[in-house]
Amino acid sequence: MWPEHVILRIMTIYTIGYEGASLDLFLDRLHRLHVQIVVDVRDVPLSRKPGFSKTALSTALRAMGLRYVHIRELGCPKSIRDLHRSNGDWEAYTRAFMAHLRKQGKAVRELAQTCARNRAALLCYEADPDQCHRTYVARAVSSILGQHVMHIGSEGATRDRATAVAA
Repeated sequence: MWPEHVILRIMTIYTIGYEGASLDLFLDRLHRLHVQIVVDVRDVPLSRKPGFSKTALSTALRAMGLRYVHIRELGCPKSIRDLHRSNGDWEAYTRAFMAHLRKQGKAVRELAQTCARNRAALLCYEADPDQCHRTYVARAVSSILGQHVMHIGSEGATRDRATAVAA
């Protein structure tokens, strides 16, 4: 019988935000959890923060033996981000993003295949997973695979409330 911590590692989709983290700290968090592939779910994989734009991040991850994949279709479209910036309404943002996500079935299924074969972490900027679209993407994949969602933060990994209840 496998110990629970080993089963959780196999049956887990991780998410991670880099807000407030240095590149070294970010990479250390991934390393400690034995992540194999980072899936960038930003619409535009650019950052003002050094080391977190697509090319630099991909290079840093490769140097650690990790793979990098960018899936733009699972990013939050600019029109939805702009709407949230203008009105601050998280519920409206969620409805709009979920409508977008429902149209991305092929990308979600491809991500599910990647997560089934690898210990994957979905990447976006926001530190708080409750304020980031990557949580909805992870939950969509979890609904296909039955995997748990864990959010990697400064205190380690914490289980997603929605997938913990469903599990």
